[in-house]
Amino acid sequence: MRLRQIEVFHAVYTTGSISAAARALYVSQPSVSKVLHHTQSKLGLKLFALVRGRLVATDEAHALFVEVNEIFERLGSLQKTISNIKNIGGGHIRLGVVPSLGLHVAPLAIARFRRLHPEVTFDVQTLHHDELFQALYERTCDIAIAYAPPLHPRMKRRLLKTAQMVLLFQHGDIPDVGDSVSLSLLDGRDVVGMTASGPVGDALAREMARRKVEVHEVVSNQTFYTAAALTSHGAGITVVDEFTARATVHHGVAFRPFAPPIRFNVDCVFLEDRRPSKAAEEFISLFKSVIGEIQEGIGGPENTDESPALLAGGI
Repeated sequence: MRLRQIEVFHAVYTTGSISAAARALYVSQPSVSKVLHHTQSKLGLKLFALVRGRLVATDEAHALFVEVNEIFERLGSLQKTISNIKNIGGGHIRLGVVPSLGLHVAPLAIARFRRLHPEVTFDVQTLHHDELFQALYERTCDIAIAYAPPLHPRMKRRLLKTAQMVLLFQHGDIPDVGDSVSLSLLDGRDVVGMTASGPVGDALAREMARRKVEVHEVVSNQTFYTAAALTSHGAGITVVDEFTARATVHHGVAFRPFAPPIRFNVDCVFLEDRRPSKAAEEFISLFKSVIGEIQEGIGGPENTDESPALLAGGI
């Protein structure tokens, strides 16, 4: 099948009619019919049947669509890569961040950077641990900021800050809490979301196993911000990164660091042969400063009665 045949088949299959496919492709109906007829003839397959005035895909078409749709998605990725190549320059930053950094840290850093450099534009996407290299390789982002990102021979890592895991809870769940808590406090308790994916979640699981801490996982999920939201609504205590905790605290919900602390690195990554632009380098520096301010309580939750007590935990 040629590219035009793939495009027409995909349009007819997804829209369900020749006329709708023609409108989607901005061509005439006879043109679509001709290409579709030629495709069926060349392949020796009947892809669509007319049933009660409606075009219905055959079993052969369903099987073919699985492969065609994958090709179509790759073409979309190619088009985006071409667009990204055209936009390369110091005035545009394509940034990837892990979801929990996208809650508060990244928006604050971007807003501050834009005030300093209004001519610089951003394209921001949230990425999970296993998506980092592909995003960098396909140029959907120039730099990515993540927790303990994976090692890869083509990726360079730059340490920005060291952060901590914290316990997030409603005040009534843990009365008379101190400035820090022991991981053993979780033993035997109902806990939300201890299956967070990636190296940070793995490190937490290893530490729990080492200290023989067993919990009753009442809700499983793979993102810290979902775990934090569940805790905020009273589903149970949870362990999240400190940035998620700071972004989601409100009246009645608090967090504390662990003693001894459970630490992880916040790194910036980029491809070895695609160094950050001057604008990106300046943004990385500012992002690092914003993280430090948030950890010190300067850029954390504002205008809440909880803030002073929450920040006393020393993270």
